Amino acid sequence: MEEGDMDHIAADVQQAQKCTLVCESSQGTPNDKDNSPLTGAVFKNPVCKVYKFQTVDSKWMLVREQMEECTLSFSIPRQLLHLYIQEDMRRIQELRDLGELSPHWDNLRKEVIGRYGQVIAAYQETLAELNKITGPSFKPSCSKAQRYLEFIPINLHTQRMRVTCPRQTDAFYDVITVGAPAAHFQGFKGGGLQRLLSRHEAEKKSFSTAYQCIYYSPEHTAKAQEVLHSVGHLQPLISGLADQLLQAAQQHSMAGLREALKTLAGKTEQFVHALKDELVKSALLALHAAQPGYVTKNQNQTLPGHQGHSHQDHQSPSQRGQQGQSPPQNPGHSPGQPSATDNPVVVCNNVDGGSQTAPIREDGQAPLKRQDSIPCHKEYDEEEWDRVWADVAKSLNCVIAMVDKLQEQEPINNNQEQPIPKQVLADVITSHNPEGDWREQLCPLVVRLKECVAEVVVRARRAMTFVLLQEAACSIPQGLFLKQRRDVVFSQALAALACGFVMRLYAGMEDKGFLRQLHLVGLVAQFESLLSTYSEEIGMLEDMEVGISDLHRVAFKITQAKTDDPCDLQPVVIGRRNHYTVEVPLPRLVFQTLPHEIKEGKALQVYPVLFNVGINEQQTIADRSAMFSNPDGPERFTWNPGPECSDEEEKECGDTVARWNDLPTAERDQVHQL
Repeated sequence: MEEGDMDHIAADVQQAQKCTLVCESSQGTPNDKDNSPLTGAVFKNPVCKVYKFQTVDSKWMLVREQMEECTLSFSIPRQLLHLYIQEDMRRIQELRDLGELSPHWDNLRKEVIGRYGQVIAAYQETLAELNKITGPSFKPSCSKAQRYLEFIPINLHTQRMRVTCPRQTDAFYDVITVGAPAAHFQGFKGGGLQRLLSRHEAEKKSFSTAYQCIYYSPEHTAKAQEVLHSVGHLQPLISGLADQLLQAAQQHSMAGLREALKTLAGKTEQFVHALKDELVKSALLALHAAQPGYVTKNQNQTLPGHQGHSHQDHQSPSQRGQQGQSPPQNPGHSPGQPSATDNPVVVCNNVDGGSQTAPIREDGQAPLKRQDSIPCHKEYDEEEWDRVWADVAKSLNCVIAMVDKLQEQEPINNNQEQPIPKQVLADVITSHNPEGDWREQLCPLVVRLKECVAEVVVRARRAMTFVLLQEAACSIPQGLFLKQRRDVVFSQALAALACGFVMRLYAGMEDKGFLRQLHLVGLVAQFESLLSTYSEEIGMLEDMEVGISDLHRVAFKITQAKTDDPCDLQPVVIGRRNHYTVEVPLPRLVFQTLPHEIKEGKALQVYPVLFNVGINEQQTIADRSAMFSNPDGPERFTWNPGPECSDEEEKECGDTVARWNDLPTAERDQVHQL
């Protein structure tokens, strides 16, 4: 900073000291639009201060500052905790639905279910404590390390300044103030989320070897979760649309039939494409290899029947090593590529590899165990999934063909005034049932389509659940601890984001440009942090970076409230960990003024960006100590314009983002240390 600038700052400070506190009140003025019934549903307990500043031309400028609590500080975390519990309980049920597994995988499943149970119990306890809290919707910084309040954002409140100048219109400045989203209760001894997740991901490969699991990257895990969500969301939609198709057929409504078919075809094609991934196919093979009675095709050809069970199959790993034989690789570790030894051994998952040596019968054969009654020659057909998956498309094509056939017959059935040739009439009579049986002709095809979809859903759900089982098994116990920490940080970040969006939405209801930007571009959420890179603040910054980054999985949707009651105007969170939607209800009269796209329920995407500016004494110490372990991670972000975004808007926003991302690190550091 140049010396000349110091004089201007000193003069500004002296001028600021001349301001007068006109009044201070714990209530807003009744005639203020800041305290309208719309804002009163979410923002509570206003504290107002009015200052008077003398300008250079001896005029007076009034600054009205109003701070309010936000009910979302507690309501958003409560809803998230409820969703976390529901999601983990579904995961436990999905793990149980995997059916019978070999002893190795069954033990891993029990361990993972036990860990999930601990997380659910902890979340239920926290939720019960939060439900007991009444009074102000505010968590002060002195409570940041309390266990039951760890999901609640710190010091979250709104600040609105209204500046009134002579001969000028009033200006408004809205700011959301919140403590850095971080897991203060868990501490920062090992760093924050960014460092912990990177370290854990590097260690997970060794965990997968120790647990004899397949290593799945975060991208594969996210894909598995996406497939689970897609099939769970699309199956009931397809079933409902199929019923609508049958209803239209029963009513002999060709227009309704075509409309229902169009929607059904679109959702079914979306369903098919969601499963068009090699991850599903490979996971099915891995799941088959983890079931009792698994045997590879080449082993079945080499050693037919139960004669293939050698004494070595029932030996412990130490005994196998003493005989100089390599134990067969666990089929779950590398599905589809079973290890080959010089003496081929049947890999049958009926026997626990860690069990003691079984006694030998007089004929030299090992005694049959209970699970040996399961046929041990279940070969896996790798093309079976392709056939089942393709049956959905074939069934849909049959439905489309039948609707086309009914459409061709429609003029004959409805236009009785035209003479019908005898041959044509005979063909119609013999080719289909009499008029009134459209539903009977479509029903078998629709039922077949629903059956094919259900079969695909069962297989895909079990396969993706097995992927997540292996990911969880490789992550025990550190992975679930990190998931809890991430849940805590995300809860605080989402509460702050929802508060800011609601405040900005309420203030911009008459701003057509803002509303147009919402549905064309989305919402750019800018967070500014004053954290340093010194001591445990670097851990807080690492937590905050991950929490803010996770907000890109959030979308807002504006809905019409059932009533104008404040309870019906509270935002509602729905979804799962990989994608949440925050529904913001508005009164009917206000909702009707919105653009058509927003009223139709278009999701408003969020683009979060974090700027960190360390300006305190601890950052000065960090500068001198060269502590820059996190220089440019939080500020880099991407721009993905929506399909409706105009060329001018896309170019302007894209160029701004590109210029920032292309800045050299040295120039970025100058921005960090403003």
